[in-house]
Amino acid sequence: MDVIEAMETCIAMRYLKSDPIPEADLQRLIYAATRASSPGNSQGWEFIVLTDSNIKKVIGEAVASGMAPVFENLPDDIDPVSDRMYKGAIHLAENFSNVPAWIIGAARKIYPPHEPSIEFMHSTIYPAAQNLIVAARSMGIGSTFTTFQMVAEDAIRSELSVPEDVHLCFCAAVGYPERSFGPVRRKPLEEVTHWNKW
Repeated sequence: MDVIEAMETCIAMRYLKSDPIPEADLQRLIYAATRASSPGNSQGWEFIVLTDSNIKKVIGEAVASGMAPVFENLPDDIDPVSDRMYKGAIHLAENFSNVPAWIIGAARKIYPPHEPSIEFMHSTIYPAAQNLIVAARSMGIGSTFTTFQMVAEDAIRSELSVPEDVHLCFCAAVGYPERSFGPVRRKPLEEVTHWNKW
């Protein structure tokens, strides 16, 4: 699949089959992630691949508990796009343990060596994350980014023995999609492009 086609159809997949993803394919996703650029080639990224059912259940309970206040207090006048997104997020949170694999992207604050910066840490992990989901799309695997690590950080650190100096940056669901891939919806280029001046 052409890389642009993969990007154009890399929609967030929040409804995933429970069929396992072969370990070789999960390794290929991490390989793709680590082909990304990073400041000074610092490569301060780390990835945790979570497939163990028992651990997924424990972390899933923490996610459901942590996300409950958000889901219970959604605005009444929510727009259709946000409504679909929240319904998908609720589904993911309620079915955390059924998702075949979760990939938690993390990073260490190591660059520049003389004065490590959080900005450089983020500019390391997010290009890698984008590589990961585009590669997944090219392989017919669905994925979506979540912020579940923010509400379940204690459980994740405890269950997965994550070192204190490792920052949890994203939590991606990975699995074969229940729904069809389709085009992403984005603003027209003319709304976001400025030639030679603003």
